[in-house]
Amino acid sequence: MLTSLAFVFLAGLAAAALCQFLHIPRILGMLAIGIVLGPYALNLLDPSILSISADLREMALIIILLKAGLSLDLSDLKRVGRPAVLMAFVPASCEILACTAVCWKKTERPP
Repeated sequence: MLTSLAFVFLAGLAAAALCQFLHIPRILGMLAIGIVLGPYALNLLDPSILSISADLREMALIIILLKAGLSLDLSDLKRVGRPAVLMAFVPASCEILACTAVCWKKTERPP
């Protein structure tokens, strides 16, 4: 399992460096390596890695979102202004309202 993890990390970093050299996002190289090494292509990973893949994906998502959030510049956000706020607020509000409506119908109300 440790060998597979090391192989995934090293191959992912190598692919990220290649993508950076080609001036494309590094995450694309990491994703491509994950697909190629996974069970749908070369199947080079230990089966125990696949059993914890959901946890690994969640950790990767957290890291990606943290990097994206920490790279935001407040002055750029202020310069863009209203469209940035609307693009963040309106979809989130619609999702909250839809989830509330669906959950409201499914819950039983006491008599």
